[in-house]
Amino acid sequence: MDGKREKKQLEVDFVVTMGSEKYYIQSAFAMPTSDKVAQEQRSLLSISDSFRKIIVVSTDQKVRRDENGIATIGLRNFLLDENSLKA
Repeated sequence: MDGKREKKQLEVDFVVTMGSEKYYIQSAFAMPTSDKVAQEQRSLLSISDSFRKIIVVSTDQKVRRDENGIATIGLRNFLLDENSLKA
């Protein structure tokens, strides 16, 4: 490397940094099958840090966290709940 830091390319829709916190957000219209869930989770699971990982879907869904710590939340709740990033 010629003195430049190598940057890892993340295939995540959004990365939000608020102070010392970071959030990885993946968006999906719907996740009707286990294959679609796996597809949306794949990029989040490849990130090895401990910051929050969130999938936002278009359906009306309250926050649900899976065994990997990934939260899935409906778009309406994500936008209207001021604490949705903390979910």
